[in-house]
Amino acid sequence: MSSHLKSLFLLDPSIVFLNHGSFGACPRPVFDAYQAWQRRLERQPVKFLGRELNHSMRQARVSLGEYMHADADDLVFVPNATYGVNIVARSLELGPGDEILTSDHEYGACNNTWDFVCRKAGATYIRQPIPLPATTREEILEQFWQGITSHTRLIFLNHISSPTALRFPVEEVCSRARQAGIPTLIDGAHAPGQIPVDLDAIGADFYTGNCHKWMMAPKGAGFLYTRRERQPLIEPLVVSWGYSADEKTTTGSQYVDYLEWTGTKDPAAVLTVPAAILFMQDYHWDGVRLGCHELLSQALRRIGALTGLAPVYPEGQDFFSQMAVAPIPPAIDPVKLKSRLYDEFRIEIPVIEWNRQIFLRISVQGYNSQDDIDALVKALEVLLPR
Repeated sequence: MSSHLKSLFLLDPSIVFLNHGSFGACPRPVFDAYQAWQRRLERQPVKFLGRELNHSMRQARVSLGEYMHADADDLVFVPNATYGVNIVARSLELGPGDEILTSDHEYGACNNTWDFVCRKAGATYIRQPIPLPATTREEILEQFWQGITSHTRLIFLNHISSPTALRFPVEEVCSRARQAGIPTLIDGAHAPGQIPVDLDAIGADFYTGNCHKWMMAPKGAGFLYTRRERQPLIEPLVVSWGYSADEKTTTGSQYVDYLEWTGTKDPAAVLTVPAAILFMQDYHWDGVRLGCHELLSQALRRIGALTGLAPVYPEGQDFFSQMAVAPIPPAIDPVKLKSRLYDEFRIEIPVIEWNRQIFLRISVQGYNSQDDIDALVKALEVLLPR
């Protein structure tokens, strides 16, 4: 990537930052737009929150909907994808014997959500194993579908897994689930901005995602999409003024009123989403993503040559984009490796333990360069033999 792109980000230049996947990073032009919204709010809070906010929020939803092929009234802004998962999970009327089906690649916070909800209802949270290395989309679909029973009430699945960075065949899963009459909730925390997301084509009943990760919006910008016919099922996680707008909605959508009008808050992060989308357009982000993918593929090959371990993704298939995992020998202490990479080499990168396997999870964003990959490989050459 070019040094010009790196200069557009606020990251500490002394750090080799290969962990965009955890919290994202906001570029300067987008961060400037974020602060402009905050200054506008503080200049006249009553006018902004009481008379201008609904229009501005709708404009932001329209922009996000155009970016992801969805109607603005089917989208609401939420703080993050985990919050969106909680809205859907708390809205379901589960009972004893009901099952929620997921994979064993899901994000820990969302696993906690479903464990909590299922325990209260007497339901069961099923983690269907999907082994690595991955094979084909068709085989992953069949492996996952083995967990379906007559008691399955909902399918919950990552679009791109947090611990393994595996891209799941969510389009195929949603299509088969619709034929079987099973609702679907897709966790897109890592998808928007990293890969093209077409909500209409995916066909999920519910889809929640983050704008603050790969879309590079400020922290606190997430969304929940709900198909129109499913919206009456959704209940507000926080009951506030939007709940009393039944007769005459404030926004034109009861779904939006329920979930977005939840009391006083700083809306600047979500109002900046259009600026983040414009930033990607201005800097031709499709090309940037392709360059990131090529750099990441090179990193996986070099680390594989160093460790002698087979890759977890098949060659030439679309199982990862800008984030991927590289297997590390199981004798390595993941906590110590992460600490030494940072303390001795100034490399910020997660080391993940999943199903008794150890992975480096590498994120490559537009601010990364060949020098960053070289630094990681050289550090591993020193640390792994120790």
